[in-house]
Amino acid sequence: MGNKLKASADPLVHFLGKERRAFTKTDILRYISANNIEVVNLRYAGADGRLKTLNIVFHDIDYLDTLLSSGERVDGSSLFPYIEAGSSDLYVVPRYRTAFLNPFSPIPALDILCSFYTKEGTPLETSPEYTLRKAHEALRRVTGLEYEVMGELEYYVVSAAGDLFPADDQRGYHESAPFNKSGDARLKAMKLIVEAGGCIKYGHSEVGNFTRDGLLYEQNEIEFLPVPLEEAADQLMIAKWILRVLAHQQGVNLTFAPKITEGKAGSGLHVHTRLKREGRNAMIENGKLSPDALKAIAGYLDLAPALTAFGNTNPASYFRLVPRQEAPTAICWGDRNRSALVRVPLGWTEGANGMIVEANPLETPPVADFSQRQTVEFRCPDGSADIYLLLAGLAVAARHGFEMENAIDYARERYVGVNIFADESRTLADGLSRLPASCFESAGCLEAQRAVFEQHGVFSPRLVDGTIALLKQFNDRHLRDEIQGDPAKVMELVRRYFHCG
Repeated sequence: MGNKLKASADPLVHFLGKERRAFTKTDILRYISANNIEVVNLRYAGADGRLKTLNIVFHDIDYLDTLLSSGERVDGSSLFPYIEAGSSDLYVVPRYRTAFLNPFSPIPALDILCSFYTKEGTPLETSPEYTLRKAHEALRRVTGLEYEVMGELEYYVVSAAGDLFPADDQRGYHESAPFNKSGDARLKAMKLIVEAGGCIKYGHSEVGNFTRDGLLYEQNEIEFLPVPLEEAADQLMIAKWILRVLAHQQGVNLTFAPKITEGKAGSGLHVHTRLKREGRNAMIENGKLSPDALKAIAGYLDLAPALTAFGNTNPASYFRLVPRQEAPTAICWGDRNRSALVRVPLGWTEGANGMIVEANPLETPPVADFSQRQTVEFRCPDGSADIYLLLAGLAVAARHGFEMENAIDYARERYVGVNIFADESRTLADGLSRLPASCFESAGCLEAQRAVFEQHGVFSPRLVDGTIALLKQFNDRHLRDEIQGDPAKVMELVRRYFHCG
């Protein structure tokens, strides 16, 4: 473990010689002193899903010690619409494991993510980050299992179009330079994310690729590795911030918007999940999906309508979720099926260990159990998502699956195989429930299923009320029908929510 830590690309892990989860205040102060750090930036997510910043230029180590021990004050009513101005003073208190060296600051700076606390010194019940923690704790109590997730960040880079090596329209998947122009920027972003503590699986160009009005739109994806629930949310937040700042520095635009024009690939925020028991993947049993996995899938399907309230949060989201496209609308699951709401990706089971020997005859079969990599993917969220609340909602849904009666039968009845559009699946598909078609409808679904989210004290009633109110304010119940087919109105909608999340 020691050599592994010393080789880490993360400068804090490398310097301190310990995993992030073991960071203490003393560690942070030691790193700051030894590396001539002059600024500490406290970071925290607001209701718009973006990281906020409080800059601290400290004058002595005693003041910094006080700051790291007690946090600072902020105005909660300016961050969350459901907090009243008369009782809005909040503390932001740093979580040491999230500290990272700011890669962009002209002055040496260390950034730390924070949690919100009330005047009584208790966690803010409506805070998205605390809601996530409560969701994981409730899942552990009910199931005895740990919950790990990994996100897939899809985004478009928008730059000036050129004449050299144009890529084919909507054929950008895994394209390489020189036909892909934003690959170097993606690699730079991945390097910075890893140095900030992110655990990345891979990055690549995505399907979306087109030119319009002298601008080149290139879709990319960065996919993470499974980590504990709370860490996964923090990593996604930091990654989105890094991608945006890097794009700004390079003079290009970048968007996580779910849909940026009609007829072109939209961007999702797919989330892979797995349950673990005593360090082992509980989703697999004897090379097949386990009963635990089927229960989690049942929970995802049952709460899917309400989960859109946290994962599809503006009207543009519902221009991506249209019938008979790759983005899901029917509430079902399948194997390797990208149009199903819940997908079981290709796993390393049933003889997969022999692949490396077939490709490399000099090798011997590996002894590792690669089936531990198996995940279950939830595919409807997009870049507008409130990351903390979305992942909290998924943890609630997984727990709910264990609390449902006949959960396994419920899941099996909604299985569509590998192709939801195939003739043999048509009868089943026609009878499936559908996701909401607007923010207004999503709000109604959350209202109808709110009791499950509020159970075990996970989602506070005020937070649910505030989410419902925000969604209803869009008044978009019939918007898709009203403007679909009108390019000017669609583009006006795109521009309004271009920098969502």
